[in-house]
Formats: sequence, C-alpha cells, structure tokens
Amino acid sequence: MKNLLQWGLVLAICVGCKNDSKQKDKDYVPVSSIGNKAVAVSELDKTARKTFGVLPKIAENPENPITHEKVTLGKTLYYDKRLSKDNTQSCNTCHNLKTYGVDNQSFSIGNDGKPGGRNSPTTLNAALHMAQFWDGREPDVEAQAGGPILNPIEMAMPSETVVVDRISKIEEYVELFAKAFPEEKAPITYRNIEKAIGAFERKLITPSKFDKYMAGDGSALNKYEKKGMETFISVGCITCHTGALLGGNMYQKFGLTANYWEYTNSEKIDNGRFDLTKNEADKYVFKVPSLLNIEKTAPYFHDGSVKDLKKAISIMGETQLNQKLNPQQINEIYLFLETLTGEVPKEALE
Repeated sequence: MKNLLQWGLVLAICVGCKNDSKQKDKDYVPVSSIGNKAVAVSELDKTARKTFGVLPKIAENPENPITHEKVTLGKTLYYDKRLSKDNTQSCNTCHNLKTYGVDNQSFSIGNDGKPGGRNSPTTLNAALHMAQFWDGREPDVEAQAGGPILNPIEMAMPSETVVVDRISKIEEYVELFAKAFPEEKAPITYRNIEKAIGAFERKLITPSKFDKYMAGDGSALNKYEKKGMETFISVGCITCHTGALLGGNMYQKFGLTANYWEYTNSEKIDNGRFDLTKNEADKYVFKVPSLLNIEKTAPYFHDGSVKDLKKAISIMGETQLNQKLNPQQINEIYLFLETLTGEVPKEALE
C-alpha cells in the first residue's frame, strides 16, 4: 500500500511537471532536424522557414550543364582584361570577388573612363535571381555575361566577331574551349563565352550562418539576431525581401509611399523598367535586390546614392513601408542583416 502511494505521488508530480512545461513552452514544438537530436522550434522559427529558405549549393541551368572544364574556362574569362577594348577591364574589375562581387563605387568606371548609368550589383548568388540587371532585361547570367563586353561605356568591344577573333588567337583559350565544349568542332563562339562565364558564376554561392539556422540549427543565431529577424518580419520587409536570397525574385516600385529621390538625394531620377518597357506602370520599378552579403556591398540602391546601411534601412521604411523606423528597430534589422554575410568560395578567387 505504501509503495502504491509513493508511485501515485511520483506520477502526480510528473504529470504536473509535464503540464507546467507545456504551459511554459506552449509556443514551442519539438522536432527532429539536427541528426537524432530533438530541437525546439518557436513560432518565429516556423514563420522564418516559411518565408525564407536555404541556399542551394549550385545554381543549376539545364541548358548550360556545369562541368569542371567549363567553370575553369569561365573563371579564366572572368578575370581576363583582354575581353575589353583596351585590355583594361575584366568582369572582376566591376564585380571584384575579393570585395563580395562589387567595386564599392556608386558607378563603375568603364574602358574609356566614363561611369556607368547604374550601380554594379554583386555577382555572388546572382545566378539564383529571376532575371539580371536592375531592370531585368536579361533572363540569366549567361545572357548577362555577354552584355558588358559589348557595352560602349563598360568594356567597349565593338562586336562579337572582334571578341571571338581576339580570343581565338590565344593558345591557352584554344585548349580551354576544346576541353569545355568537346562536342563542338569550332568551340570558340560568343555564346560559349557567355556559357562559360555563366557556369563559373553559377557556383558563386555564399551560404551564411543564417542558412545554418534555416537548415534547422536554432543556435546559429543569437537572441539579438533573432530579435532583428523578428523586427524585419513584423515591420513588413518581407513584403519584397523573401526567399533564400531575401530578394531577387520580384519587381517593385522604389518609392511606393514617397519619391525615393527626396530621401536618397539622387542626382538623377531613374525611370527604372519604364525605359525598357515604355509601360507607365513600370516607372521607378526595379528588380528587388537580394540582401545576401548586404553589409559588404555598399553603396546601396540602383544609383549607389547611399553609403550607410542603417540609413538605407531607414529610407526603405519611409519610402516602401510608410513608417519611420525608430533607432532601435533600425539597429535590430541591421544586426539581422549582418547574419546574411557568407564566404566567397576560395576556389573562385584569383
């Protein structure tokens, strides 16, 4: 009888503890996501994992299969200044991989010493975007790769034929193109230059500790970073900055609630996609930039008009969300954005 009473008391205590634990942790549910260890997932975790996503290791393209030989050729071309008229510019000049795929200039200076019309976006993770350039005028990195080479302000080569002729006279390229495109009798073509550079860029993926968190490691972010993520979500940044790239997957008007240039002090008012489509609805519309590595890719916006990330956050609040974010909210979001900084693949560097 005494033993029965003791067991009853133990059972009651256990049940009480269990119910109390459920009450305290009602916002958490246990899941197994890291090995065989049960992990507590909060409502914030669940919201984040529905809103964002984990970066793939490579940005595949069925029409341009990635091979070691093609990537090797693409890397060589990416760093080669001979792709410009006066042998002064390479892809890396404006999209320097040592500085996170940008040159940290408002406008990049081209072959003839003239600045471009828009800020050079990073090539890191760009292959995962829905389209290329600020106005989305090219569908993928392969098509994008060929643009700057022929652009009169950028690399200023006069024609595709001139580019191919120059490359064809370089013995190293004769061998590299043959290895990269073994099925072709005459592999040195402008399209294959685009394919090779594109294949190289498709491996420029930079997972960060945020991606570890997204993969199920709740400890990858500290409480302050999670608070920043919560603020980022709650104020409405995820209206545009969603998915694994936190952007890069839609178009949006810059200045939904106010004229952007009144806040950025831009020297020129850029019409955005309107110049491409001539559709009035596309005025001041740009591709939403990805926020990956954002702390490293200043200056910000299509015209590089803002150098400070916290100021950029404040401007986005007023022009896109119609709210003046307070200093605490800005700091919280800033801390979260820092978690999006990854590492440039070492094999991609010179």
